[in-house]
Amino acid sequence: MLKLAANINYLFTELPFLERFSAAAENGFTGIEILMPYEYRPEEVSSILQMNNLECVLINTPYGDMFGGHTGLGAISGREKEFYEDANRALDYAVKIDCRRIHALAGIPEKDMDFVMCREIFITNLRVMAELALDREITILIEPLNVFDFPGYFLTSQEQAQSILIDVGMPNVALQMDFYHCQIMEGDLTSKFNRFQKYIGHIQIAGVPGRNEPFIGEINYPYILEMIESSDFSGWVGAEYIPKETTTGGLHWAKSYGIK
Repeated sequence: MLKLAANINYLFTELPFLERFSAAAENGFTGIEILMPYEYRPEEVSSILQMNNLECVLINTPYGDMFGGHTGLGAISGREKEFYEDANRALDYAVKIDCRRIHALAGIPEKDMDFVMCREIFITNLRVMAELALDREITILIEPLNVFDFPGYFLTSQEQAQSILIDVGMPNVALQMDFYHCQIMEGDLTSKFNRFQKYIGHIQIAGVPGRNEPFIGEINYPYILEMIESSDFSGWVGAEYIPKETTTGGLHWAKSYGIK
């Protein structure tokens, strides 16, 4: 059966953050994603996960200076030292909460930065982080984002991500395929999934447009989810969307996957 994870930065936001864990469990989720867990002690998060029989399946590396326009530092020239500090912080946190996947954010380079240079910086940074993650059995993920929600973001297509993964050449670096971003930037979701499936380590879903429930909008998610379930992909599918009203009121799309 498809393994669905609730992104609790998007779902159950009617509740205080630390109460969203139990809400996810009560609604049938066994996995959760947390974008930015760092304001909470890992011991506290680990305890709540265990109390609710939940697995945290994904966290992100820390954001850079968001107010300055940066979303991560992976491909940012001159910020390598800070990226390594963030990578170590994420890895240490992931170990303490037993999370096996970290999304390494690429960031938004300055407009005059050379693309080839940024790509090489990202590859080098990913190799370093992947080496640190190997003996901790953690997979590093990279995710193409759309340029409308994240103007100037370095990584924007599945093909670009594939070429980076090939050049990184590490077994624990993989693609995080978000069907929401992919539909906006590229479309042709079935062929994209089939073409890049062997690189995919994690999947996320949301409706297009609006990033709402996956039964709203132009993507045929019953078909997409059946395609994923019948494939060789055995990882998690993260529900990372903005509920139209309440989270529980819009979960009926997931009932056939054990969600209440």
